[in-house]
Amino acid sequence: MKFTANTLAAALALWTTGSVTAFAPVSVVRQNTVHAAARTTISPLASSLADEPTFTSENAKKQVGNDSFLNQDLMARAQNGPGVVNEEKLKIGIVGAGLAGMIAAMDLADAGHDVEIFEVRPFVGGKVSSWKDKEGNHIEMGLHVFFGCYYNLFGIMKRTGGFDENLRIKEHIHTFVNEGGKLGALDFQFPIGAPVSGLQAFARTEQLGVEDKFHNAVRLGTSPIVRALIDFDGGMDMVRELDDITFTQWFQQLGGKRGSLDRMWDAIAYALGFLDCDSISARCMLTIFMLFAIRTEASVLRMLDGSPQTGLHDPIIKYLEDRNVKINLSTPIRDIVHDLDPETGLPSRVRGLSVGPREEFREFDTVIAATDVPGIKKLLPETFRQYEFFDKIYNLDTVPIATVQVRFDGWVTEMQDEARMMDIAGDQSDGRGAGIDNLLYSVDTEFSCFADLALTSPGDYYKHGEGSLIQAVFDERAFSRSNEQLVEDCIKQLNNIFPSSRKLKCTWSSVVKLGQALYREKPGQDKFRPKQATPIPNFFLSGSYTYQDYLDSMEGATRSGLMVADEIISRADGPTGLKAQALQAEEASKPFFLV
Repeated sequence: MKFTANTLAAALALWTTGSVTAFAPVSVVRQNTVHAAARTTISPLASSLADEPTFTSENAKKQVGNDSFLNQDLMARAQNGPGVVNEEKLKIGIVGAGLAGMIAAMDLADAGHDVEIFEVRPFVGGKVSSWKDKEGNHIEMGLHVFFGCYYNLFGIMKRTGGFDENLRIKEHIHTFVNEGGKLGALDFQFPIGAPVSGLQAFARTEQLGVEDKFHNAVRLGTSPIVRALIDFDGGMDMVRELDDITFTQWFQQLGGKRGSLDRMWDAIAYALGFLDCDSISARCMLTIFMLFAIRTEASVLRMLDGSPQTGLHDPIIKYLEDRNVKINLSTPIRDIVHDLDPETGLPSRVRGLSVGPREEFREFDTVIAATDVPGIKKLLPETFRQYEFFDKIYNLDTVPIATVQVRFDGWVTEMQDEARMMDIAGDQSDGRGAGIDNLLYSVDTEFSCFADLALTSPGDYYKHGEGSLIQAVFDERAFSRSNEQLVEDCIKQLNNIFPSSRKLKCTWSSVVKLGQALYREKPGQDKFRPKQATPIPNFFLSGSYTYQDYLDSMEGATRSGLMVADEIISRADGPTGLKAQALQAEEASKPFFLV
């Protein structure tokens, strides 16, 4: 599967104006053949027990709830596959070739099903996509970091053979770069693991002054995190109840001060959800810190040796192709073809998909919509919104981001040795260049987090005779600026926090805008996130916005893909299973004659 610059041109135009979705919708509705004229009006929102589907799969249930945070066995489950081959073979269509869609396809193919994926873009990966421009530069959306608690994603990478070769572990330290080149850090390197390693990291950080450290300690000392150290369930239950207030509101209730928010927590909040502490949900922030406090490895960072396409997606694509999964790229879905109940007017069954510019009808026993938030809003037919389950999805909001890549003729993050900073001679591949080989944060820039990919991910990003390739992610504070202005601002702000870099010249740059990226982790959003199983028996959802506890992340997408696959596998067989339902619907749609 080759990706060339020419095949990317159409997709690139879409990103500058908004979301790239997996379809271009029109209206297609099919009613049950026997009752073709039964529906004339749309009913009010349907809300009942039938509208709130529950999991039938025990494996899917293990991915949610407090136990899922600490369950390292999930890695083995992801690595080994579903461990089940269904008696019945389903024909399954998946809309979207992001992580969630591809991982669901892996399990479903291993369970014996016929799987086909449709993706509007000329490449896979969703929000973790990357591609090459015509000069061979690797371009990507966002900055992708693998936390040590990504158990499911690591299991998938082990299953496809990419874990040991394609990930580079970083020093167990989170570094803040401040104006004038002053460094601060949360240094988790300590002989004793969590929670002691975390406590000493916050106590010793240079990022906060003595007074802010004191108030920070007071607030964290009265947080659910402390309770979780002796009663994890109780602590997590408290965190779940904090989705209706911002982190700032929670932090300042009992002793937290503005200084800590401004000089440390804001940078972390922007890195997690591209929002500041005044806007991000307290539940979102505390969920992450809960993991850091309980698991030593949770705060350990890894980054790919190269681009997401090379290190993450290509092994998955090979795995799928080896199992005869067909991936249709540059193939928009026009609509979901479905039946309506003749009595209620509610959608009752999905028949298949209207595919491509010719709106070809493709029939499937089961359909998975594995899209992002703007994608699912555009894909769902209007009739589906009669169900409260689907209608509430439209309450989810998103945040825009702009990913800026800037290459230099020297090493930007090297501040100790000017000669070394300027030295780009010889072979400096495999991370041998100068500077800081890790994810970096700053509260004195408009980009939430950044890294020198020529050091952190040199496989695809280091170029002989060149220096740093800084990748920085700007949030909505700067999104509306022109690409040229963003590059200029990125360089200026890098010079501000790395003063010595003013002697370096920019040799190449790129900007990718995503107008609707992650779902907005503001207060009150969690209740709008849908489950993977829906009120329509053979229609399922997947994607990092769907309900699981790892928020909108690569691990969240992985979990949702595994969950939806487990649920379909558990429902496939038996007299009332998905295959039996498909056969029954096929029989019901056949014409009959009286003799």
